[in-house]
Amino acid sequence: MNEIIETDPTKDECNLAMLAHLLGIFTGFVGALVLWLVRKDDGGFAAQEAKEALNFQITLAIAFVASILLKVILIGLLLIPLVFIANFVLSLVAAIAASKGKAYRYPFILRLVR
Repeated sequence: MNEIIETDPTKDECNLAMLAHLLGIFTGFVGALVLWLVRKDDGGFAAQEAKEALNFQITLAIAFVASILLKVILIGLLLIPLVFIANFVLSLVAAIAASKGKAYRYPFILRLVR
């Protein structure tokens, strides 16, 4: 009775989802947060992907702060560039998947926003 019927996302939803992932490269979690807040009530593809991008960017922010704290013992010097590289590469992979209408799940992230 309460079946979930999945439909292919519209081109507009794909574009918004792609934008949510790409904004993380430039704005951190702020861009994904704004898109998720705007689209969360319709629960479509764009909202789902914006939430995934938001969770990824929050996880990266935590990793960045941890890297700065670990800079004291020199491990942070290696981790800070890795955080930026991971943000760039994984955001691009997610944006490409979203542009094709496919959901992307980031590996190893905290799913704080549900």
